[in-house]
Amino acid sequence: MIPELGDVVKVIAKDGVYEGILMPRPEILEKGYTVIKLDNGYNVGIEDSKIEKIELISKHKKLDPIKYRKAEHKKSLLTVSILSFGGTISSKIDYKTGGTYADYTAEDFIQMLPELENVANLRAEKVMGLMSEDLAPEDWQMMAKRIAKELNDEEVSGVVVTQGTDTLHFSTAAMSFFLKNLNKPVVFTAAQRSIDRGSSDAFFNLLCAVNAAAKFDGAAVVTCMHGTSDDKYCILNRGTKVRKMHTSRRDAFRPINELPLAKINEDGKIEILNNNYEKRNENKVSIHDKFESKTALIYVYPGIDADIFDIYIKKKYRGLVIAGTGLGHVPTFNPKHTLIKKLKELIDNGILVVIAPQAIYGRVHPYVYTNLRKLSIGLNCIFVEDMLPEVAYVKLGWVLGHGDKMEEVKKMMITNYAHEINERSDEKNFLY
Repeated sequence: MIPELGDVVKVIAKDGVYEGILMPRPEILEKGYTVIKLDNGYNVGIEDSKIEKIELISKHKKLDPIKYRKAEHKKSLLTVSILSFGGTISSKIDYKTGGTYADYTAEDFIQMLPELENVANLRAEKVMGLMSEDLAPEDWQMMAKRIAKELNDEEVSGVVVTQGTDTLHFSTAAMSFFLKNLNKPVVFTAAQRSIDRGSSDAFFNLLCAVNAAAKFDGAAVVTCMHGTSDDKYCILNRGTKVRKMHTSRRDAFRPINELPLAKINEDGKIEILNNNYEKRNENKVSIHDKFESKTALIYVYPGIDADIFDIYIKKKYRGLVIAGTGLGHVPTFNPKHTLIKKLKELIDNGILVVIAPQAIYGRVHPYVYTNLRKLSIGLNCIFVEDMLPEVAYVKLGWVLGHGDKMEEVKKMMITNYAHEINERSDEKNFLY
């Protein structure tokens, strides 16, 4: 009997023996490969030319269509909206057939995680399905509109937003600036590990996020991800003070230059760790989402060629964030690599230059060293304290979208709108 998709098979190849579920070949994989899903949840592609024999172990069972039980509305529970913009966390996959259930209704989420039915009444919608690296400022603008609509609904207690992890901290920064007069929590969550793996963080993150959206007393944009590598608790990090610090760890999202706002325990209880946030209120949320697309972020590195900045002059960019070394340094005195003349040329062409720290923790300082004074006093570059480079990029694009006069824009860049700047550095915040 010839094996079919979904069957459990043994593939005997020249380089080894593989057992698993026979899967469809992904479009991105060139022809000439057979794909099976191993017991550990990973897929492996085996070159057909190396396969000696494929043995059928067992036929897959034909699954009946999923019958959803209508989620029951409970008067004793608050309502939470879940808006999905992509990412692993929002997909429900049946690897017996290779099919994906991705309608993202309340019933989907409750079927995936029945515990949610005792946390809140859910309203869920799939808004888009992009990988997070493909999200762009125009997607943030649409995101802000959808979130604001839910926040201004009196029935909604809070909003959970799901997307991919790679640019999660860019999105939370954008929402922190785009959403004005915030009245309820906006909780971003995601998954570092795919939903079919036993070590997936998707379910626990989602459970914590819904608890936070329903019960957290803050009106803030936050991330809700694992606080440790175990399923012990999640932490709420401010949207402008968080960064992805590991490619695959479940506790990859860490607070930067600030303590987490709260801890969400596995029983749903919320423990406040940092009470420096606005509380829930009756405001009507408005949208300030204008964004200047001709904004860029550049990291300084040894041997950088000043001529790379010519493209920003040629394309008439309006703003550039320089992630400087140490306290905000750029090559200054070496005549072969100095950026001073080129930065002056940028500024003379009307491009605002902002200096942020690439060191992640700590802050830039405009006066400690001579070369810093050349940037601050000599060129009038804007030093943005302890603002993360990614946040500085988002804020600069947002500021340039809302201000025309250079002096107005400069003032806005050093004005604290969403707790993106701390007046003082606290040693307790380092490597929390």
